[in-house]
Amino acid sequence: MTSVDLNADLGEGFGVWELGNDAAMLDVVTSANVACGFHAGNPAGLARTSRAAAERGVRIGAQVSYLDLAGFGRRFIDVEPAELTAEVIYQIGALQALARSAGTDVGYVKPHGALYNTIVTHREQARAVAEAVHAVDPGLPVLSLAGSVFFEEAERLGLRTVAEAFADRAYRPDGALVSRREHGAVLHDPEQIAERVSRMVDSGQVSAVDGSTIDIRVESICVHGDSPGAVKIATAVRDRLRRDGVDVAAFI
Repeated sequence: MTSVDLNADLGEGFGVWELGNDAAMLDVVTSANVACGFHAGNPAGLARTSRAAAERGVRIGAQVSYLDLAGFGRRFIDVEPAELTAEVIYQIGALQALARSAGTDVGYVKPHGALYNTIVTHREQARAVAEAVHAVDPGLPVLSLAGSVFFEEAERLGLRTVAEAFADRAYRPDGALVSRREHGAVLHDPEQIAERVSRMVDSGQVSAVDGSTIDIRVESICVHGDSPGAVKIATAVRDRLRRDGVDVAAFI
């Protein structure tokens, strides 16, 4: 039986500002990419999200980013590799402490936002992130796009790589994600998204914005927790995959 993980970005509230419905999403997903305080999240909120994930048996991943609270981690920062490595180590360590206090562990690492997109092609920063993960724990898998230089650097160090596909984001013909600044970058219709994901998993293909068909490797599907209707989208995707006979389960 085919098995696919379903993940979402969670813990992105800050103080009195709530973003998304973490509790409802944790009832649907199998893995939670939890913010580490650099692009979003604060200690109390991250502890709360970690406890809620642990109670539901949802695996926790550290969602690491540039130090960019004001820009929600969606702005490129030309940071020195050594500094980026230290920042990623810091973020994983902070979430690991909170997760352990909640009775669970950080099980993998996923970059966020601009850092995620940058290290698809930016080798220096990709190497810096991979080296940070390896320094913390060589057994931690990393979640990102197949074919990225980040995966090349991670595999060079012996890290496990887990190929991610996006349920609610549009793809360019080269396999990269369409920038959020462009119209149509984020998809919203739950049934259409579920149908799209079904095709990704079944055939390993997805339609790009220009109508072309591109190959895609899928081990984990991401639904963004801060998207409007995120819970409905995640539920539609999970239910469709189950109807297709796919086991929706964490990859670790």
